[in-house]
Amino acid sequence: MTSNPAFPIPRKFANWQPVEILAAIQTALREDVGSGDATSNSIIPTKARLEAQLLAKQAGVLAGLDIFEVTCLLVDERIDFQAQVAEGAHVRDREVLARLVGPARGILTAERTALNFLGRMSGIATLTDQFVEAVAGTKAVILDTRKTAPGLRLLDKLAVLRGGGQNHRIGLYDMILIKDNHIDFAGSLAEAVQRARATRSGLQIEVETRTLEDVKAALDLNVDRILLDNMSLEMMRQAVKMNAVLPENKRTRLEASGNVTLQSVRSIAETGVDFISSGALTHSAKVFDVSLDVNIPA
Repeated sequence: MTSNPAFPIPRKFANWQPVEILAAIQTALREDVGSGDATSNSIIPTKARLEAQLLAKQAGVLAGLDIFEVTCLLVDERIDFQAQVAEGAHVRDREVLARLVGPARGILTAERTALNFLGRMSGIATLTDQFVEAVAGTKAVILDTRKTAPGLRLLDKLAVLRGGGQNHRIGLYDMILIKDNHIDFAGSLAEAVQRARATRSGLQIEVETRTLEDVKAALDLNVDRILLDNMSLEMMRQAVKMNAVLPENKRTRLEASGNVTLQSVRSIAETGVDFISSGALTHSAKVFDVSLDVNIPA
């Protein structure tokens, strides 16, 4: 199969950011379309047009409607896409999300890739919304992790934002997270923090801890954030107390992580931690059920 290098950026999205998301969409289209949609191009007349409506098949939070539109317009810029709901909205089962009119070949060629993006992103946003609702009334903020689909990180993390969560570091480059292996190589936690501060002074530093002794050591170093890894609720409460008794300028933000579920997240939030991070938001979200219903004009 010969790869198709097409799918140029439509004029409407010439200044759309970030460009990495556009590149991910182009890659997905090349993967699916290849040298061309053999079925549609064989059966459907070149000038044929159709109308379609995008339907939610369940209740939840919508994320990626703009990605759906971009995907369609990368295939055929003549497709007229009219969103019927706002991005990040809570939608009902059978609610119309958008209406499309345009070249039949283009719409049908773009359909599966566009639905894949919308279903994945809305699934992540819906699960994130459930986590956010579960901790409502506490100060805890729900964070994602780096456990995203390869090549789709920015899309996965965008979906978390649209579900009401916040992003942890985007990658290895925008925050320092010191773990056991890093400490072993440095010889001590203090040495690891010193090296990090000396070479990456502009980045926040977070330290992963597993015991209260680790927490005390990290607090003494006045790092930006402390990750409480797989700690019991009682240990988390103790860590919060240890932090709270310090002078305000010596306190840090505490993040709970490890096997966080919808069933446990409320209890974790009530310990008083500032953040709760969960890889489940992006690696275990169920794909949102959405479909494209087509009407072929007579």
